[in-house]
Amino acid sequence: MERTNTEFSLSEMDPTFMSVLAATACGGAALVLFMRYCNRQRMKVKIRKARSRRDASVQQAEQAVQQFSTTKPDAENARIVSLSLTELTKRLQEGSLSPEEALHAYMEKALEVNKRLNCATDILLESREQLSNIENCRDGLLYGVPISIKDNVGYKGHDSTCGVLCKVDEPAEEDCVVVTVLKRQGAIPFIKTNIPQGLLNYDCSNPLFGQSLNPHNLQKTPGGSSGGEGALIGGGGSILGIGTDIGGSIRIPSSFCGICGFKPTSNRISLRGLSSCCRGQKSVLSAVGPMARDVDSLALCMKALLCEDMFALDPTVPPMPFDDKAYLSTKRLRIGYCENDGYLMPSPSMSRAFRETRELLEKAGHTFVPFTPPRIAYAMHELIVKGLLADGAETLLSNLKGGPVDPCLMAQIIPYRLPHWLKKTLSVILRPILPRISASLSALCGVSSVPDLWRQHASVEDYTHEFISEWQRLKMDVLLCPMLGPAFNLNYCGKLTCALSYTVLYNLLNFPAGVVPVSTVTTDDEAQLDNYKGNFGDPWDKFFVKAVKGAVGLPVAVECVALPWQEELCLRFMKEVEQLVKESRK
Repeated sequence: MERTNTEFSLSEMDPTFMSVLAATACGGAALVLFMRYCNRQRMKVKIRKARSRRDASVQQAEQAVQQFSTTKPDAENARIVSLSLTELTKRLQEGSLSPEEALHAYMEKALEVNKRLNCATDILLESREQLSNIENCRDGLLYGVPISIKDNVGYKGHDSTCGVLCKVDEPAEEDCVVVTVLKRQGAIPFIKTNIPQGLLNYDCSNPLFGQSLNPHNLQKTPGGSSGGEGALIGGGGSILGIGTDIGGSIRIPSSFCGICGFKPTSNRISLRGLSSCCRGQKSVLSAVGPMARDVDSLALCMKALLCEDMFALDPTVPPMPFDDKAYLSTKRLRIGYCENDGYLMPSPSMSRAFRETRELLEKAGHTFVPFTPPRIAYAMHELIVKGLLADGAETLLSNLKGGPVDPCLMAQIIPYRLPHWLKKTLSVILRPILPRISASLSALCGVSSVPDLWRQHASVEDYTHEFISEWQRLKMDVLLCPMLGPAFNLNYCGKLTCALSYTVLYNLLNFPAGVVPVSTVTTDDEAQLDNYKGNFGDPWDKFFVKAVKGAVGLPVAVECVALPWQEELCLRFMKEVEQLVKESRK
């Protein structure tokens, strides 16, 4: 058949045209490679800038501490940092200890802890300038108390990086509401602490500042996302810290590091001025809360924050001052208990610590009733995972662009990046053999439309009312649960998002919840891990055993929960647990 004049073969092309085509292709490839090179260089520059800024602040703080020690050679720094918050505030108020002495004592200790644990992202050198006006806050509940704050808590002139490159060189224009109120109460924020990349992870590592370590075992994570806070306070470098919690981010590092931590009802404390990588998500709510060595310190911090200053600065916060009467009550409690929620089987040390705490409370005269969280698998997949990642993780992934993904986050991010059709296909294939993993993969697709999102929000409301109805039917005052622990080996948190069921559930429900350390891992607990099968016997249960192995001597906690807006009752319950454990040790 005769060819038309438009048909031709490559061999008949003009050699000049072929040369131009090849040159264009090579040029395009070179341009792509050049742009990638430029992006890597920009990335390296930002990482170097963040680290050098942190290192410079550390160096200046070391000089300040050294300078102060020459002017005050008899300062009892070791004695100062050993005081409880109650003792410290008393000495500061009566004048036997100056705010300057307290600040430099804690700055020295924090620098020492940071060298070992890598838990700081910035030293707030303005804290020394704050001393000049501190007498104006003489009547404040936290007068002269040095405090630490999580990286994402806004402090004027300093980045809130969330561990991602896109937030470097974006300093806060003003202090967030929480920092403003704490300063007015006389507290002195002096250090910012490390977080995991993007905050939606419960390890504590990012490409900017690296991996933070557990104060009790350097082979373990301090937890996250308030992991730098947990490490610093657990290591003795801070007496009181501020963290945030969207799935256990205050409670997990508190448990892993052997301190107390408290997540209030969301917006009981103002969230204004805090940074996030998933702002706008409304199914699972974040909260700001305190972390400290004991429950009284948590209560004092809550009391300091819940004041007229906060209510005026952020009128969206309900004007509910701290209820001392509820916190100091000695009324016997009706306590619900749940040792195994049906989703994650507790580790042997979690179960033992829970049972021992329950026995102490029963001997003290409190009443216990069994409680099982309704439809926990449904809540985890359809409400929590689908709600947190309703956008298919697009917002989180967008914050990670332009930089490397941290090893602690990699296992978590890989499934987020899979196309929806592949996640759905894998979910169907895995359903008969790995139902929990199948349901989680399906939930990672998020919602498909605005009406679907509204239905998801309605389902969250329905589930919350279902949960509260069962709580009220049993006439419970509070709930006692095991707390995730002991501290994980490094780089396991991203592989075990399933382990969050004991914490993230109370973000979904928006209940106040706190943790109290009650025991340590024994050799018998460790030996029993060999027989651990889990509730599903799937790869996640097997990973959990590997994550918690090698933990003899590490702290173990329990979790205390109350209904929304009953923070004081929850803290009172935590205080009861703390006192009974102390008495039993005597």
